[in-house]
Amino acid sequence: MNKKGALFIVERGLPASVFQIAPKRQLLANMYNGEPLDCVGGVINDLTADSKGGVYFTMGGLYYANPKGVITKYGENLATNGIILSLDEKTLYVTTRGIVAFDVQPDGSLTNQRQLAMVGADGTTVDVAGRLYTTAGGDVQVIGPDGKVLGAIPTPLNFITVAFSGPDKKTLYGVANNQRYDEIFTIQMIAQGYKGRAK
Repeated sequence: MNKKGALFIVERGLPASVFQIAPKRQLLANMYNGEPLDCVGGVINDLTADSKGGVYFTMGGLYYANPKGVITKYGENLATNGIILSLDEKTLYVTTRGIVAFDVQPDGSLTNQRQLAMVGADGTTVDVAGRLYTTAGGDVQVIGPDGKVLGAIPTPLNFITVAFSGPDKKTLYGVANNQRYDEIFTIQMIAQGYKGRAK
């Protein structure tokens, strides 16, 4: 969900697509360079929505579907997974052998690819201080906006994604998946998640 309340999902079934489902249901994008996303390669995976009505998503690589549904690919040598925008939407973070950061331009395009941290493998969220929380094996790594690793939160199982939620957004939810079943865990936090977006 973006700052304006528009809710987006990725459809992993055929055809692979990005949909807006609120405030109204409509297809945002399912074609890249005239070809269905299914033909691009990789499995559509994670997304983060900007306040302009566009969606950044991962599918082996890094893509941006602008508000008109035109998809552009970004980045070099990426094997992407999790993705999240900074609070001010000026930086995009992507997990791929650690965390890579990009500068977001006013039109949504991305520049200045750089390695932010060497930890992080999957789902990622952000708190009100701009710190990143990223899944990494048996714990959740906490990383400052400058890329400094601040510590780790131990988890009972390997989490594949995390998000702040609850009435005050001081509960960190983590999803564990062992390929047979999913389990959802909660961790009470002192830190607070960002209230301007769902994740």
